[in-house]
Amino acid sequence: MKAHTKETQSTMTPEKALNFLLEGNQRFLLNIRINRNYLEQVRDTSEGQFPFATVLSCIDSRIPTEIIFDQGVGDLFNARIAGNFVNDDIIGSLEFACKVAGSKLIMVLGHTSCGAIKGACDDVHLGKLTQMLEKIKPAVNAVQTEAEEARNSSNLDFVNKVSIENVKIATKAIRDSSEVLRDMIDKHEIEVVGAIYDVSSGRVELI
Repeated sequence: MKAHTKETQSTMTPEKALNFLLEGNQRFLLNIRINRNYLEQVRDTSEGQFPFATVLSCIDSRIPTEIIFDQGVGDLFNARIAGNFVNDDIIGSLEFACKVAGSKLIMVLGHTSCGAIKGACDDVHLGKLTQMLEKIKPAVNAVQTEAEEARNSSNLDFVNKVSIENVKIATKAIRDSSEVLRDMIDKHEIEVVGAIYDVSSGRVELI
């Protein structure tokens, strides 16, 4: 499998890019991988890159995006931050990925059992982590629970619901916060989708 070129990237649509990711995740689940010469892809991309999709995900070590989507060198842009939330720097990176470098899809990828989400649920205070977790609090507050349910990391169902809500908030923020990306969405040049990765199974499911 060769690295993507300007020509192959130009044939991509948002729908095709999403299918590439989901089909890659299916191969990952079946332990069937496309044969790639990574060093050849390194050489092929040494003078330019043409990723077809961008993934905003958590820093969690269990979610190496190229592996779980069975992609190679030069296929994906990656923006990674604990809790996969959006700020101005992330938005700027996404604008570069799509408007400048031609990416056709933005996927916000949360995951189950997320440590950052657990920290926000538990109201953890620790150095700079405190202000970072504040970015996730809107998702915590948005999830409704029964009176007897715990609203902390001891309730994994609650944690995972917050992860889903956090992805929804991030996808909306991407659309609302960037005129550049919103214009591309309106013209159907790109799409923004949300998904959750299950750290127990390896499966990616769209939200």
